[in-house]
Amino acid sequence: MAIVSLAEQKAHMRVDFNDDDALIQAQIDAAQAHLEQLLGYEIEEEFETVPNDLVEAIMQLAASWYENREATSTDAPRETPIGMWDVVRERRNYTF
Repeated sequence: MAIVSLAEQKAHMRVDFNDDDALIQAQIDAAQAHLEQLLGYEIEEEFETVPNDLVEAIMQLAASWYENREATSTDAPRETPIGMWDVVRERRNYTF
């Protein structure tokens, strides 16, 4: 289950129409799965109350994927939203 609701994500992105709801939900789910893979655990199993930094990381990642859906762009390429790696570094359950 996603720790970020569709309504929360749409408010975060200031999306006020329903045409992209399925796409946005898929990106929320994918962002959470990606973050959990990086962290080495399932967020909902690790925390009774999900920390705000993890919620924010998912929201930023899903928003970034929504805004940058094209394989090519005239903008400079970006790997992940600013700050996401900081959250991963502080919250992961493994070291290299």
